[in-house]
Amino acid sequence: MADSTETPMFEIENLHASIEDKEILKGVNLTVNRGEIHALMGPNGSGKSTLAYVLAGHPAYEVTEGSIRFNGEDILEMEPDERARKGVFLAFQYPTVIPGVSMANFLRMAVTNVRNARAEAAAAEGGAAQKMTPREFRRLMKEKMALLKMDDAFATRYLNEGFSGGEKKRAEILQMALLEPSMAILDETDSGLDIDALRVVSDGVNALAGPEMGMLVITHYQRLLNHIKPDFVHIMMNGRIVQEGGPELALELEAKGYETLRAEFAAD
Repeated sequence: MADSTETPMFEIENLHASIEDKEILKGVNLTVNRGEIHALMGPNGSGKSTLAYVLAGHPAYEVTEGSIRFNGEDILEMEPDERARKGVFLAFQYPTVIPGVSMANFLRMAVTNVRNARAEAAAAEGGAAQKMTPREFRRLMKEKMALLKMDDAFATRYLNEGFSGGEKKRAEILQMALLEPSMAILDETDSGLDIDALRVVSDGVNALAGPEMGMLVITHYQRLLNHIKPDFVHIMMNGRIVQEGGPELALELEAKGYETLRAEFAAD
């Protein structure tokens, strides 16, 4: 944990959010600091993916109360691309297929936009503005693909077209590797993966985790947490975080299931 006197890196406070006038999030509180891995667990319909979308700025969701602060700055009014440039990243549960756009071209546009925006922000604060050149991007992409043990041919394929479940998730992790966010949100990255694909994707996440990145890993199951070791585990029910603890909480949940929690935290 960060020193209590420091400003939290990513702080969600009393967050309420609705879609089509239906309230989904009902007062979420959660703090993630650099270097911490947090796991968010809960049954279907508890609000986990809604939280991920709201944090990333999905326009379909309306925040009715509360705040989201990133390095002390409220980001609720920011568009999704602004949040991304600040360093917030969301890996989707169901990545979108974009025919005709190669992985390399998509990544080049995303990475250069984010990196150049950060360079301009640094220059505005008196730092050096070092924008990314095409040559630098190619070198960086090759380096990150090697780190994630990905074949170079992967970059020439159309984005997620014909990809297996494991390949789609690896493509998301490659995006994370290149964008180098400060706050990474992984929405059910284990969804649809067999054991081998889960291990490959988890190895990629672990290769990227470090002291400068905070991570929120959303999952139903303990099996992902056998590979990605969380520092903290949070259980969500009915739009709220109802229980928190260390890694042992996920093991307890795996053994007992959600029924006891459902009885204790019944819907309002």
